[in-house]
Formats: sequence, C-alpha cells, structure tokens
Amino acid sequence: MAVSVAKTFDAKVTGIHVIPEFHLLTYDSEMLADTPTNHARHARKHAEKYLAFVEKVATDAAVLCTTTWVVSDHPYQAIIKAAQERQCDLIVMASHGRRGISGLLLGSETQKVLTHSRIPVLVYRGQ
Repeated sequence: MAVSVAKTFDAKVTGIHVIPEFHLLTYDSEMLADTPTNHARHARKHAEKYLAFVEKVATDAAVLCTTTWVVSDHPYQAIIKAAQERQCDLIVMASHGRRGISGLLLGSETQKVLTHSRIPVLVYRGQ
C-alpha cells in the first residue's frame, strides 16, 4: 500500500522495522530461552529479511526506497521519531483490526502513532 501511494505521488518510501530490546523477564516466550547476543542476531536477521522485502517491492515498482531498523521498547515512538528525522510527509501503517479485550490488552502501535504523531497517518486494514 505504501509503495502504491508513493508511486502515485512520485514520492519515496522509508521502511522501518522496530526491534524490541532484550529483557530477562518478558512475556515473549522465545526471549526467555535467549541470550542478549542471540536475541540481537535473530532480531537483526528478521529485520533485514523484512526490510529486503520492502526494498524489493519498491524497486519492482520503480519507487525510491531507504530502510532502517532501530531498537526500542516503544515502537510507536521510534516510528514517529524516524519519520520526523527523515522529514516524512506521511506515515503508512497496517492495522490488524484487533478489537475488544485483545485490542485493549495488547495495545495498538498503530493507534499510538495515530494519537501521538503530528505527521498524517494512513492506516491500511488488510483482509
């Protein structure tokens, strides 16, 4: 969706992936059996794979693209900060559409970006 919008307006895309910090105590069961070094290696490999996909989609559409990954326990803050630093005109995010208790308990990074960003946000809700 972001690449399609960028192509329409002859804009560029900045892909970002936010990696959670390593914590000894966590709700993420994979992190419990990990070491900080293994966690960092696995997280970076995942980020590189994700961002390579973003770059490929953009390249295939002839859209300029840069990518970055950051480590943060607050993805919404990292997304907004990256968009501000890169002087982005628009933030495009997906929404998983969680509702009710699961949406309330898990929180929505998209909702947090919508609430805190001064940059316009386009939310894409996939099927």
